[in-house]
Amino acid sequence: MTGGPTFRLLGMAGIALVAAAVTACTTAPHGTVGTGDVAADRQRLMKLQGASFADMQEKFKAGNVGGIAVDAEVLAITALQIPSLFPEGPLPDKSDIRPEVWQRRSEFEASAKNLAIWSERLRDASKAKDDKAVAEIMKDFGRVACGSCHTAFRVPSARS
Repeated sequence: MTGGPTFRLLGMAGIALVAAAVTACTTAPHGTVGTGDVAADRQRLMKLQGASFADMQEKFKAGNVGGIAVDAEVLAITALQIPSLFPEGPLPDKSDIRPEVWQRRSEFEASAKNLAIWSERLRDASKAKDDKAVAEIMKDFGRVACGSCHTAFRVPSARS
């Protein structure tokens, strides 16, 4: 038997799904990620990164060294998107962005790459379940990986 009505229905649904995916891939703007609202996309990315970092810290405190890898991978991938979310142009009225982002662009891009490199090192140590290496990286991660950008290119947040 070559397939009854159920097989044909699933086959048609599968073809429709593939056609929709191909259409989406060929009609979406290439090289873009997000909604097109740079400020909103930047905030979404930074919130995702903050949540990933907080999750890494919780896992580290709980002794779940192997569980850190997925969050470190998120940081490594999203770090590569950071420069594209800071196009040159006027700053919003309420912004934590310093003009140094554009004045020292190569340094800003290097800071994003630094976050990716540190995140990849952490991911690899986590996957290897190397407690000592993970501890060494986590000790400085916030200051060196995140702070290399936040210190130089972000206005400090007002703490209450």
